[in-house]
Amino acid sequence: MTRTPAVAGWFTHDSGEEDFRLLATRCTACSAVFFPPEGSFCRNPACAGGELTEAPLSRRGRIWSYTDGRHRPPPPYVSDPATPWEPYTLVAVELAAERMVVLGQAVPGVAPADLAVGMEVEVVPGVLDGGGGTVLTVWNWRPVGVSR
Repeated sequence: MTRTPAVAGWFTHDSGEEDFRLLATRCTACSAVFFPPEGSFCRNPACAGGELTEAPLSRRGRIWSYTDGRHRPPPPYVSDPATPWEPYTLVAVELAAERMVVLGQAVPGVAPADLAVGMEVEVVPGVLDGGGGTVLTVWNWRPVGVSR
């Protein structure tokens, strides 16, 4: 099976779980960090601009907020309307070093009842869809110390 990122350039896709990282960009002039990555200009209105460089984000953060998704998300999410819908858990994670909040799904099997604001989580590779000979990969947030 071919492994393909659901969104190219947003995360590493050819490394193991220990090296998996979300990829941002950092402005060399003001040090502002942007995720999703910015390719054209510094989004900081107080900055005259500078070169943008790739900046891997922290692997761990703390839950800022979370909820359950009870509807089918829009593309690029792949969902067969003929199969029953199963809710998923959406997590907003604060990355202290980058001073930002990044959204993503929790690993499969983690429900809102398993989470708490302030809980430490780590980013891990996930699978969006495995049908048709291609595995679409994404990122998931997993509570630290939980293996799923």
